[in-house]
Amino acid sequence: MTLIKSISGIRGTIGGPAGENLTPLDAVKFTTAYARLMTRRKAGKKLTIVVGRDARLSGELMANLVKGTLMAAGADVIDVGLCTTPGTEMAVIAKKADGGIIITASHNPRQWNALKLLNAAGEFLSDAEGKEVLALAEETQYDYPTIDNIGHLAGCEDFNDEHIRRVLALPLVDVGAVRKRRFKVVVDAVNSVGGIVMPRLLRELGCEVVELNCEPTGEFAHNPEPLPENLTEISEVIVREKADLGIVVDPDVDRLALVSEDGSMFVEEYTLVAVADYVLSVKSGNTVSNLSSSRALRDVTQRHGGSYAASAVGEVNVVAKMKETGAVIGGEGNGGVIYPELHYGRDALVGTALFLTYLAKKGMTMTALRATYPAYFASKNKIQLTPAIDVDKVLLEIKTRYAGENVNDTDGVKIDFEECWVHLRKSNTEPIIRIYTEAKSMAEADALAQRFIAEISEICAL
Repeated sequence: MTLIKSISGIRGTIGGPAGENLTPLDAVKFTTAYARLMTRRKAGKKLTIVVGRDARLSGELMANLVKGTLMAAGADVIDVGLCTTPGTEMAVIAKKADGGIIITASHNPRQWNALKLLNAAGEFLSDAEGKEVLALAEETQYDYPTIDNIGHLAGCEDFNDEHIRRVLALPLVDVGAVRKRRFKVVVDAVNSVGGIVMPRLLRELGCEVVELNCEPTGEFAHNPEPLPENLTEISEVIVREKADLGIVVDPDVDRLALVSEDGSMFVEEYTLVAVADYVLSVKSGNTVSNLSSSRALRDVTQRHGGSYAASAVGEVNVVAKMKETGAVIGGEGNGGVIYPELHYGRDALVGTALFLTYLAKKGMTMTALRATYPAYFASKNKIQLTPAIDVDKVLLEIKTRYAGENVNDTDGVKIDFEECWVHLRKSNTEPIIRIYTEAKSMAEADALAQRFIAEISEICAL
């Protein structure tokens, strides 16, 4: 059982001892700390906070704890209910709220949940703000407001249809072109909130929709991380239904994975690549992804005459780098598309609408479009952490051993070799070391990963 406090929020498993898991006491503790931070930012004036959640089993329980705690801390609450992470982010802006809390553990299994903390721009708190929340949470003395100053439930409002409307209104989303193609699409929403919004969006785009795991029960039909090994069912359904493509989202709908008409993976890394290819074909500019993302985005960006930059892993870091470089499109290689014209957040709905527009305009099949991009192969591995593993020591030793190579230590250690790369870092969301590699073939990527797994094991044994 685990409680992880990081740039990605407060994340943990439900039940067990307080302080070691995400228990009611922990939910109250960290929500109170967040409310205190936001009250300081507003110089003590009344707060309004948006709260949304995905459909996981503990969602209602956690939402009630969070909403009650916010009101006890003096904040008014706008409850958007079952809502995607990007939808909740957009609701903060639309409602002119002071912040937001999204109750979701994203791709983590059913026993997990988390509090994702937003600022008034509907973006994740900065690293410094996150650390301030953690410090405030450790303070034992805090007086809650008296009865005349408690908060209230300011509204219960669904934001999903508004999210869809805003996506369809974007100039680069050509609804007519997509409707003309009459795509047949299989959707796997892993029985979470994506099952509410994604079929609606696709039907507005004139698609024939085959729903798979679209009941928002919170009983995930498979491991919710949209990786190839978890997507065998949708591959079979696509072939059987003679569909044009498959769309897979994680429980909070900020990641988008695509499956081709023959049941093969378009590959999660290439979601952003294809969307960026479309955006850059219409609007010149720069792109950003994180250090663990494919070189393919760099290649496509340079082909369009733009500049590519890499950030540390974490949406807040990607967003900061996008603003710094004026990027017109960006995101993460896990299928997270960030399109600033809508909002600064990973958004599977806008990714879907832009991708289908491009596919319609190109008049290609999924496999044909995929073949137009540089062929890179990624291997994503991990090592479970134990108290005996000193991650900083491991990474420092790797950095020292490869000092003669092109090494980037912005976030963990990334080593760029001429024909491949490896990125080693401690996860923000799980008690693991992530080992990501990329090469010109799957065999080379896997071999590179195994080489570094062996080196890490050797270092740990020293």
